[in-house]
Amino acid sequence: MTWLSNYIQLPITDPTWIFFLVLIIILFAPLLLQRIHVPHVIGLILAGVIVGPYGLNILERDSSFELFGKVGIYYIMFLAGLEMDMGNFARHSRLGAVFGLLTFAIPFLTGWVVGVYVLHYTTLTSLLLSCIFSSHTLVSYPIVSRLGVEKHISVVLSIIATVVATFLSLLILAGVVGSAKTDGSWFFWPAFFTKLFCWLAFVVLVIPYVGRAFLRHFNDRVMQYIFILATVFLCAATAELAGLEGLLGAFLAGLVLNRLIPKVSPLMTRIEFIGNALFIPYFLIGVGMIINVRILFQDPKILWVIGVMLLTATCTKWIAAVAMQKLYRMKWHSRLMMFGLTDAHAAGALAIVMIGRRIELSPGVFLMDDTVLNGTVMIILLSCIISSLATERAGRHIAISNTSLDDNRGRHHGKCMVALGNPLTVDNLTQLSLMIRNPKMADGLIGISVVYEDENSEKRLAAGRQNLEKAVKIAASADVKLTPISRISTNITSGIVHAMAEYDVGEVIIGIHHRMNISDSFIGKINENLIHSTHQEIILVRCIIPPSTFRRIDIVMPPKAEYEVGFYKWLEHVCRMGDILGCRMHFYTNDETYAHIRRYINKLHRNLRTEYDNFDNWDDLLLLSNKVEYENLLVFVTARRGFISYDPQFDRLPMQISKYFANTSVMIIYPDQNGDSLEKVTLFNSVPHP
Repeated sequence: MTWLSNYIQLPITDPTWIFFLVLIIILFAPLLLQRIHVPHVIGLILAGVIVGPYGLNILERDSSFELFGKVGIYYIMFLAGLEMDMGNFARHSRLGAVFGLLTFAIPFLTGWVVGVYVLHYTTLTSLLLSCIFSSHTLVSYPIVSRLGVEKHISVVLSIIATVVATFLSLLILAGVVGSAKTDGSWFFWPAFFTKLFCWLAFVVLVIPYVGRAFLRHFNDRVMQYIFILATVFLCAATAELAGLEGLLGAFLAGLVLNRLIPKVSPLMTRIEFIGNALFIPYFLIGVGMIINVRILFQDPKILWVIGVMLLTATCTKWIAAVAMQKLYRMKWHSRLMMFGLTDAHAAGALAIVMIGRRIELSPGVFLMDDTVLNGTVMIILLSCIISSLATERAGRHIAISNTSLDDNRGRHHGKCMVALGNPLTVDNLTQLSLMIRNPKMADGLIGISVVYEDENSEKRLAAGRQNLEKAVKIAASADVKLTPISRISTNITSGIVHAMAEYDVGEVIIGIHHRMNISDSFIGKINENLIHSTHQEIILVRCIIPPSTFRRIDIVMPPKAEYEVGFYKWLEHVCRMGDILGCRMHFYTNDETYAHIRRYINKLHRNLRTEYDNFDNWDDLLLLSNKVEYENLLVFVTARRGFISYDPQFDRLPMQISKYFANTSVMIIYPDQNGDSLEKVTLFNSVPHP
């Protein structure tokens, strides 16, 4: 590279060129290694090794890599918490804690023995070395996210285990550092746990309340993203004040914000996109830049230490994964996934060794020497490579085993159509349609605007197109294609019905009045005509608050609802909402109907948190008004007149909603009811046949 230095001053210090080269690495490193089936995570780390100060010295690890690298590791931990299925988290928390103890204790105890009796370090140094072995970083989690297997039990257990192992490692680290600095003062531990308790109380109690209030009152996407990012760094910064590492704060921020950010929302798409496109690759390149491959050839002692450390770190994590698999009879790819996610040592290991390098036991003698530092850096490189390869292989097997042709075709046929007439409801209706639509259908979402044909039709048509353009942008920001349809018709109902038949629509989402008088039609004349003009599922919606801030979904349904043709279809729709929002679902029905619901949920949505109350009194819904809160979504499952589950009290439903639930978000579902109603069948049978 001497000839190059004659023309370009190395390392490059111009910010424009630095950022350009980083973007080129982010763009081409995965593409080049993809041809030889190497995970892109490894490509970015190796690229950092090549361009870094210990490689070709093209780039220096300056403050930009420190800053973006810190954001990157926080982003990885934040996304791990944010994408966590909270039902899975609660359901498998005990198993996750067991795996966390295994993947902490086995490396920790083995590491201490190796440090004292093999490498002949002091007790304090061996304890820090054990913390390096027992902690790990979810470097390969982007592979899991890309393959879409983040809900698999092995991934959930690994994430929970990461929290447990990292917390215990950092707890011991705090004790070692406190002992070294305070000479074992008894005051250290009470002060530490007091700060820890205050920090946990702040994050768990205050952050969700503030987050829910902010997202409810501010719809600007940029403001929402900045608020989320600021919250992550606030949790990380306060964690450091409590004596922990910031990455634990970032993970906890993801957990407490989990239910406020739906998985298919535009906000979630922005968070994932920016992190995966910039911050996380910056972190991985920065990790590669601190790795000095040349030390392998400088001193045989360093090579011996690196070999022992790498063997201990890798084998103990593998033993922990095997032990977990054998204890709970899991499949081989679950074992490989658990090993892959827990084997990488990056941020935590680097933080521990740098802290050890700063503690001076005596003049010129530090708690950790250069040999341990170099060994740790090499562990970072090799463990990240092993982790990425293992995670990639396991993830592909899990993705294939979890997918069937029936799943790809979708459980229910037909596209989802959202009718957009009021510009004030476009945002909420589009967000609900993103949750309800069949995610297996790439073109399964349609937006429609139908206006009357009169002298003002052109003006109304232009306004309708603006609504559709807004809906298209909202869906596109969630990486979903929405097909817009704009029509002029002498009858709005017939325009929607004809479009349903033309585009193979299975369900229609349409808004209802926000404010009404009891004497007015609650659902509107057009909606009433639409309900009686088609037997397809009609979903009427009134959102008082944004859908992403719903805390519970209350579903009220009549007896014999399970006998309707569309029973499992609407149940799948509300279950999708519950899955995406991560909120509780409370069913109000009788025992027979709930038995069918329970079987369906146990089979296909086992992670949903459900509750049940026996309810069959549609005469007066006043009893429900005391149970439904402002932040709940109240769903009424009804039926068209003359069908099996129809109840005459349904005619009083609009009046009762207006009276008891004026400040509640309401959804009214008219399920699929194919064929003729019972009234028509009875009338037909009563007529004498020729």
